Amino acid sequence: TQSPAPSTPGGGIGFFVPFIFIFIIMYFVMIRPQKKRQEQQQKLVTSLKTGDRVITNAGIHGLISNVKDTTVIVKVADNVKIEMEKSAISNVLKPETAK
Repeated sequence: TQSPAPSTPGGGIGFFVPFIFIFIIMYFVMIRPQKKRQEQQQKLVTSLKTGDRVITNAGIHGLISNVKDTTVIVKVADNVKIEMEKSAISNVLKPETAK
């Protein structure tokens, strides 16, 4: 006649502590930097203006000739203009970088 082993109270919470710790680490390593990059991209998109020298996500260099609500017209060569989404712009070149 053996008596059942006493149960340990609060054992369920102790099981979740490592998972909570891992989630917190993942937040600071992965999620937070991604949010910062999204904010920087949004700031870049809203600051686009005619005359800016830009580089697209595809690596195309050009000059913005027109800005619309969600798109821009980028001049890439004489008589060659491409309409693309503002979100496709990856970088705006500073005047000293563009030369």
